[in-house]
Amino acid sequence: MIAKGQKINDRYEIIKSIGEGGMANVYLGHDIILDRDVAIKVLRGDLAGDEKFVRRFQREALSASSLSHPNIVEMYDVGEDNGTYYIVMEYVPGQTLKQVIKKRGGLSLSEAIDVMLQITDGIKEAHDEYIIHRDLKPQNILIKDNGEIKITDFGIAMALNSTQLTQTNSVMGSVHYLPPEQASGKGATIKSDIYSMGILFYELLTGNLPFKGDNAVEIALKHMKSDIPSVREQNDSIPQSVENIILKATAKNPKNRYETVEEMHNDLLTCLNEDRKDESKIEFSYPEHENDDKKPVVLEEANNPENTVKELDDDLGDFKEEKKNTWIWVLSGIFICIMLVLVGIFVVYPLFTDVPDIIIPDVTGMSVSKAEETLRTAGFEVAMQVESVSDESIEKGLVVKTSPAIGLKRKKGSTITLYESLGTAEIELEDYTGKNYIEVKTTLEKQYGLENVIIEKLKLEEDDDKEYDKQEIIKQEPDAGTKVAKGDKVTLYIPDIVDEYPNFVEEAWSLEEIQNFCDEYGIVVTFTAKPTNEYQENTIISQSRSAGTTIVKGANLTVVYAVKYEESTNDKKEEKTTSDDKKEEKTKNED
Repeated sequence: MIAKGQKINDRYEIIKSIGEGGMANVYLGHDIILDRDVAIKVLRGDLAGDEKFVRRFQREALSASSLSHPNIVEMYDVGEDNGTYYIVMEYVPGQTLKQVIKKRGGLSLSEAIDVMLQITDGIKEAHDEYIIHRDLKPQNILIKDNGEIKITDFGIAMALNSTQLTQTNSVMGSVHYLPPEQASGKGATIKSDIYSMGILFYELLTGNLPFKGDNAVEIALKHMKSDIPSVREQNDSIPQSVENIILKATAKNPKNRYETVEEMHNDLLTCLNEDRKDESKIEFSYPEHENDDKKPVVLEEANNPENTVKELDDDLGDFKEEKKNTWIWVLSGIFICIMLVLVGIFVVYPLFTDVPDIIIPDVTGMSVSKAEETLRTAGFEVAMQVESVSDESIEKGLVVKTSPAIGLKRKKGSTITLYESLGTAEIELEDYTGKNYIEVKTTLEKQYGLENVIIEKLKLEEDDDKEYDKQEIIKQEPDAGTKVAKGDKVTLYIPDIVDEYPNFVEEAWSLEEIQNFCDEYGIVVTFTAKPTNEYQENTIISQSRSAGTTIVKGANLTVVYAVKYEESTNDKKEEKTTSDDKKEEKTKNED
């Protein structure tokens, strides 16, 4: 552990510890050169002695530092200081998705889709840069108070190998999201990240993990062999189109999964559309359990040559017991005939019957009719429904993109969806009052391309006795019917309803503000002065009730604040405490 106040590389001053993991410890630090708070991830001491691991850690961390996306934690610096290997990253105040799930259980449908849209958008950026995360799980995803998602742990995830399942500190966190191909000892691909996101989507909707077990091996085997439980059986209000996304992302056979994260992202964008309301359950083109007749190799078995030798010895044992007589020639002849038949079935026959892969042609900028003609000429089918998207660079009415994407290979006869540009024409705002702000914000940003959608809290009038949902829009600017362009500001107001304790420490509340807050919600507050020169005077040091805890009228709250350490400090503290006691007594008498 690194002590508070210690400096790394004479630049990053440690403020406090904010997390410990199996691979590294994380600290809140301050960059004294650029005068900003940062998160510092320090490689654990026992791993720092592994030279091979350190080289991979540094190489992959530097690779991840090239990523720049609003949904990916930005990496500022990678280095070593007297044997301490560290990564300096953007500091993101908030919680991990895992903490949110534990606190709330499953999220609402609109919230879960919004989270997944941000995650897939960020992972697409990583995949475009040829970086696979390999360890996607809610513990590695941060969520800010405004709902913005930040994906982290790219560097360390890339440095891990398949033996992570034997490490007690990391296994139970990672194996729950482990793709079948990695559980069986194979390498990770972009489709491995897609599988993990499918498991994550399941957990967001249900609040539970699909596969559980007493140990990592048992859970890994379930990923390889067991079908994922139906989310609709747990919540029948979830549309089939949403469950289909989970089923396709978590297919055992990678051939049945989405080809790219962008495909999954586009599916999430349209899954609640009216035309997908009666969608039937997905059917896969390839068998899900191609290797059911083969013994699965998991974890240590994949790298243990003794197991392989034993299996070979068992197979050869029967042959050693056979007598060397004429029956061997008969059996050999039968075996050769069978092999010739199998070669004919699996090698020769597919050459004449297999449907060829062809490249999706570039139809960007074409009219819809011309694009349809081009795709059909190339050998594809075209979806009846043409989707619409905003695009300032493509003229209205012309094709922006396709799904699957242009340039990908698909089987001849595959169906391609066209996306038509809405151009830069203005969009007429609807009346959004009474609707969920997350759903509306997502639609305005993702479907219509508006980039300046602001969410603000509006103080309710004292005589307003209507019961509002915390996510309900109560006012909008501009009004319904107003036409806005891509760069225009749209403000959605939600009620300023406070039923949880704020974080007085991190949000730097003043003593007066805390007192007013407590008076408003009927909380009995006691202020305790702490003489110290580590903090500025009147800085809030701690609070007895954690941020996010539900407010109960009449509850007691103790707030510790800093006062300057000097000879007269004790007198001031005694005077303040006496004043607070009188105030508390007065409050109790009034109650």
